[in-house]
Amino acid sequence: MNRTVIGALSALALSGSLVAGVGASSAAAHTTGATGTGTNASGATPPQVKAVTYEGTVALSNCSGSIVKLPNSTDQDPALVLTNGHCLEGGMPGAGQVLVDQPSSRSFTLLNASAGNAGTVRATKLAYGTMTDTDAALYQVNATYAQIKQRYNVNALALSAERPTSGAGIKVVSGYWKRTYTCNANGFVNQLREGPYTWKDSVRYTSPCNVIGGTSGSPVIDTASGKVVAVNNTINESGQRCTMNNPCEVDQNGQVTVRRGIGYAQQTYQITRCVGAGNQVDLSLPGCTLPKPRAAHTDATNRLATTTTPGLTATK
Repeated sequence: MNRTVIGALSALALSGSLVAGVGASSAAAHTTGATGTGTNASGATPPQVKAVTYEGTVALSNCSGSIVKLPNSTDQDPALVLTNGHCLEGGMPGAGQVLVDQPSSRSFTLLNASAGNAGTVRATKLAYGTMTDTDAALYQVNATYAQIKQRYNVNALALSAERPTSGAGIKVVSGYWKRTYTCNANGFVNQLREGPYTWKDSVRYTSPCNVIGGTSGSPVIDTASGKVVAVNNTINESGQRCTMNNPCEVDQNGQVTVRRGIGYAQQTYQITRCVGAGNQVDLSLPGCTLPKPRAAHTDATNRLATTTTPGLTATK
C-alpha cells in the first residue's frame, strides 16, 4: 500500500522490458473486454463480458480513482470521485479515524475511453474518507454528471449495490498508469491487516492482478455487469507478515496467512447504502454500515493532517 510512486518508477527504470510491458498493457487494455461469442472447450457458451475502457476513470497526483454514479443518483447531482482513504492529499487517516465533509479543492484528470485526457474536475469537499474497516474515500466535485457528459463526453461508472461474487471476472483499471489488470475475485478475507490498519471482508485477487504503486484507488469492475464492485488498495510485496505494504489475512479463528504477490480490494456496495438525496453522504441512513466518526474525536483530530504522511504517494 505504501510504496511511493517514485519508487515504482525507479523499479520500472531498472527493467526496460517491464517499462515496455506497461506500455503494451495500456494499449491492449483499450481493446480487451469486448463481449465474446462462441463456445469453450466443453461446448458451453462462455459468460458474456462487458467492454471495459478507461471512460470515467481519473488520475490523482498520487493514485487512481473514478467518477462513480450510485443507483439513486440523478444526472443533476454533483458527481462523486471514488478512491482510497490512504490516497488523501493531507496524509493517511489514523486507524479508527473517519473524515466527513472536509474542505478540499483537489483536482482530478478525467480520462476518456481510450485513456486520453478529457479534462479536469475539481473537488469541492472530501465527503467521506477512512482507513477503518475499509480503505475508501469519496470526493464531491464541482460539476454534475450531466455537465461532465456535456463538457467532456464522459460517462460516470456505475457503482453496484450488490456484493461481488467469488470467482467473478474483474478488471482493475488504473487512471494513473493508464493500465488495466485482468483477473478473478478469489474469495473474501475476514480481516486484512496492514500495519496499524484492519479491513474487513476484503476481495482477494488471483495472481494476474499484480498491482503496483499508483494503482491505489482504481475501480475494480465486474466484467459481467460492467459495474464497480470494489476499490483496489494493496498487495503483499515481499512476503512479510502484517507490515506496511505486506498485508496478511486473519481468519475467524485468528489464523494468519501471508500470500506474497497477491493483491486485494475493498468492497464498495456498502457506500450505496450511505448516500442519500443529492448525492450527500448520510451515515444515519437505515442499512448504512460504513464506519462513523467517533464521538471522542475532536474537530482537531478529525481534520486532515497538514503534512503528507511519508510514502503516501507509495500507494497501490
